Amino acid sequence: MSTTQSSIVSLGDWLQTDSGQYAREWEQARFDAIVADVFGYNAIQLGTPELDLLRANRMPVKAYCGANLPLEKHAGDWVGVVQAEPEFLPFETQSIDLLVLFHGLELTEHPHEVLREVDRVLVPEGRIVLSGFNPWSLWGARNRLPGKKYLPVAPNAQVSLPRLKDWFKLLSFDIDLGHFGCYVPPFATKKWIERFSFAEQAGNRWWPVCGGVYVVSAVKRVPGMRLLTPRWKARQSKRVAARAAGVALQHHTDRVIEPPDHN
Repeated sequence: MSTTQSSIVSLGDWLQTDSGQYAREWEQARFDAIVADVFGYNAIQLGTPELDLLRANRMPVKAYCGANLPLEKHAGDWVGVVQAEPEFLPFETQSIDLLVLFHGLELTEHPHEVLREVDRVLVPEGRIVLSGFNPWSLWGARNRLPGKKYLPVAPNAQVSLPRLKDWFKLLSFDIDLGHFGCYVPPFATKKWIERFSFAEQAGNRWWPVCGGVYVVSAVKRVPGMRLLTPRWKARQSKRVAARAAGVALQHHTDRVIEPPDHN
């Protein structure tokens, strides 16, 4: 398994902490707002079975796919449940309209393979919505300090937004929506998080790219094909067109210089 069990457990445990619930609520709201207006037929959530990131979407088929299956009480929330690694998605090529990942690229040892599989299964103009921790934030800085880590993923596993943009560019994805959030300093208790809640609005205004987490939406672009003909065919076409124009001009000249009738 490419997704380490320790990373999965630590993420689930972290989401139960005060700082994890703070990030979870913010990210859930962003996912809800983005996927609400995405239309199609098939939508898949990859990983994080304790969350429902597609609850605001209206597609008829909303399924879950991940290495860990949701609890039985949550399994009924999905049309289908599939156990599979994100690097080996059991779906047909160009069959999915929407894919959502909650920190999915940070919990795998092969993020490039995951994105390539996402590119394969998405239909043209299909959409991926994912979240991640921002290493260039107070949270990221706190996580790089010695001692107990503040975030559930290692600093070298975090994917910065510029890095993610480069990966998307190679796969012909266009980022059309993006949000940074969680500007409150890396406190561990709800009491201090609430006391500094004013930082959310201030950070969004004064240092928008320094939020602790981000949520990004990208669309798969498939450029149209253009038929290129050999150069010799183009030259031949020009010669044929020139001869045709010459014949037409000759006929036209013959009619013009026809001698007048003096009778």
